[in-house]
Amino acid sequence: MPRTLPTAVDASPHVKTLAELGTVVRSARARARLRIDDAAQLAGVSADLLSRLEHGKPVTTDKLLAVLSSLGLTMLLVDAVEAQQMVRSATGTKTE
Repeated sequence: MPRTLPTAVDASPHVKTLAELGTVVRSARARARLRIDDAAQLAGVSADLLSRLEHGKPVTTDKLLAVLSSLGLTMLLVDAVEAQQMVRSATGTKTE
């Protein structure tokens, strides 16, 4: 059976769980119109590893960074309060 492309969803960049991270990665792959095996090859990882990542399962940090880089994503670590302010600012939500 031919592999199909996933559907992109609007995923918040404010990731707090592995499942949320997986959703962001899967959405980026969908926007790039890459099948899972093609995206994995581009990142230098196995399709199984990419599938595990997209389903919220743990992977090693070096593999995570390789996948993010290959999809044009980056990881930014900031203070939790600052992250909430950044998300509110980006979405136009009022701060209390």
